[in-house]
Amino acid sequence: MVEATSKANGGDAVATDVAAAGKARAKRGIRFRYARYVARRLLQAVPIIVVIVLINFTLIQAAPGDPVYALIGQMETTPEYIAQVREEFGLDEPLPQQFLSYIAKIATFDLGYSFRFRQDVSGLIFERVPATFLLMGTALVISSLLGIGLGVIAGRRPFGWTDNAATIFALAGFSMPVFWLGQLVLLVFALKLPWFPVQGMVSLRAPSHGWGYIASVLHHLVLPATVYGIYHLTLIFRMTRIKMMDVLVQDFITTARSKGAGERRVLFVHALPNAILPVITVIGYNFGFMLAGSVLVETVFGWPGLGRLMYEAINARDYPLLLGLFVVISLFVIIANVLTDIIYALIDPRILYR
Repeated sequence: MVEATSKANGGDAVATDVAAAGKARAKRGIRFRYARYVARRLLQAVPIIVVIVLINFTLIQAAPGDPVYALIGQMETTPEYIAQVREEFGLDEPLPQQFLSYIAKIATFDLGYSFRFRQDVSGLIFERVPATFLLMGTALVISSLLGIGLGVIAGRRPFGWTDNAATIFALAGFSMPVFWLGQLVLLVFALKLPWFPVQGMVSLRAPSHGWGYIASVLHHLVLPATVYGIYHLTLIFRMTRIKMMDVLVQDFITTARSKGAGERRVLFVHALPNAILPVITVIGYNFGFMLAGSVLVETVFGWPGLGRLMYEAINARDYPLLLGLFVVISLFVIIANVLTDIIYALIDPRILYR
């Protein structure tokens, strides 16, 4: 009897070890698939960056005007001085040679030298990145929370008065050009009702650090972030609304309600997690679109970010700065798309097997 019991215990232990080993192999397999998926997405981004650089380089070179005259301004000069400026900035080389030289510099993170600001492009750009990311991140949070919230409310009772009101609000915010909406908001809330500052990121009288500095930045952030967030919430709202309408008629929702689940639990515990995957894709797309289209909102509100820097580079015909901005913004957009795909795969592991 004792021998039989010990054999049974030994068999259970072996079965437990086999099950644990199987789980460990499964976890290693999932980690390997995630790593391969991320590596594949990153490798796919390399040729995209090269093509983007080529297209931007070609478009900038095809634009009318000569950057040399933008550099020297209206001053009277000699042909020798013009030739010297061209040689100094590498503008006397053939276009294919300029492009290959630029690609080689990008590989070493050298984005060139700014004509207008007389400093390295990489340093100039990354000085402005925190301001743009602060504005874009805040606007993305506003658009995501408002878009998902309105989409849940509208999808709960489609074609009712709440759905119609939310749809009108979302479409009205998207239909108004962001520069016009920004100017309208400034006229009302900064000039007529002086509740917020007109332009800039921080007041001149604000402290250089500490809570006073943070409060000043947040005060300046309210209007541009709200305007940009309202402009970009429409896609999130419409996708959330459509998916909620699809999910709320599924059998598992009927089962949850029949078991006595409250309406709030049905919406946010059962329905929304099953409707959120395509919404995440739209949010990732919105981030890239916001970053690429930040010129207007940053110019209207005087926000010292990448968009304002691009506006200044366009006016000055600063080729190296424009190309550097295009490369960096394109890189951030690609990274945002890759992160979106990774989050999508984390939520729905079936993506790894496709």
